[in-house]
Amino acid sequence: MDPSSRAPAPPADDPSEDLLGQWSDLEAGLSMVLVQPLAVQDFALKLRQYDRWMRWLMEQDPDIALYMLFQLASTSSAGYSASHALVCAALCHLVAGELRLPAAERDVLVQAAMTMNIAMTELQDKLAQQNERLSAAQRQTVEGHAYEGALLLQRLGVADRLCLEVVRIHHSVGQSRRTRGWGALEPADRLAHVLNAIDRYAAMISPRVTRSGRSASESVRALLDGQGDYHEEMAQALLRAVGVWPPGTFVQLDSDEIAVVVRRTDDARTPAVAIVVDREGRALRQPRLHLTAQAPQVRAPIPRGRIETPLNNLRLLQVGVFARRHLERRAGAPR
Repeated sequence: MDPSSRAPAPPADDPSEDLLGQWSDLEAGLSMVLVQPLAVQDFALKLRQYDRWMRWLMEQDPDIALYMLFQLASTSSAGYSASHALVCAALCHLVAGELRLPAAERDVLVQAAMTMNIAMTELQDKLAQQNERLSAAQRQTVEGHAYEGALLLQRLGVADRLCLEVVRIHHSVGQSRRTRGWGALEPADRLAHVLNAIDRYAAMISPRVTRSGRSASESVRALLDGQGDYHEEMAQALLRAVGVWPPGTFVQLDSDEIAVVVRRTDDARTPAVAIVVDREGRALRQPRLHLTAQAPQVRAPIPRGRIETPLNNLRLLQVGVFARRHLERRAGAPR
């Protein structure tokens, strides 16, 4: 039976609701740590705990994790600092695997991603909602936040010198010119380049009061167009890690319908999607699963800001779980 012909019922052992709640709890916990770091007992230990929690969530269902990350990044500019930190940390975890970084460097990279903007948490949230240009005082804080962040982390008990150095240089390293091959870089420079690229990418897909977020594919192209740094390596690693059409992103089909990607498939060009808007622009009461290996196929990405339809994330995650199991059954069926 063609799965797109009916609205799937949630599987009896569907993990979507629990994982959705845990991602929300993780974001809320990280927000409290970043907003009031001096009030956190054993800050470094808490950071490692959040890292382990995030890694566990990503292992449970990588596509649900990607869905949550791209929705988190693209739906709101409120509470931006925590959502940005979590998105960057998770993407750094994925890219570290693609770049085959040693485990110790991966840990440093993720914890630096969680804390790189800790010296400007309050300002970062404010700027996401601000229409005006930065004031002189705000610009001074932004320009000095990496150095001040490293000092604050040291005060909070973070003793790893590599982590402190990556935080200290992450903002400026992207402006450096390429003078050595990727493999010849020192660990701090290599990790700072990764973090700088992921930071830029996550910022591009996130909305502001003054603009909507870019689509994931537009943001990757912007990285590829970067001048004088190592963003090409990062963009390629990102594509391998999240796919051409990552779960949680929006696409327009050849039929003019609009859909949300809910599951990657063996063919990166043909994801499983949930159609949410018909060709006349009307929101569907229930999302409809469609496998884009069949017509209609994906025509183009769409930024989240162009979609006015409210989404039921739990229902869409359930459609994604149904798609995974349908694909698994089909792959295991005799030919």
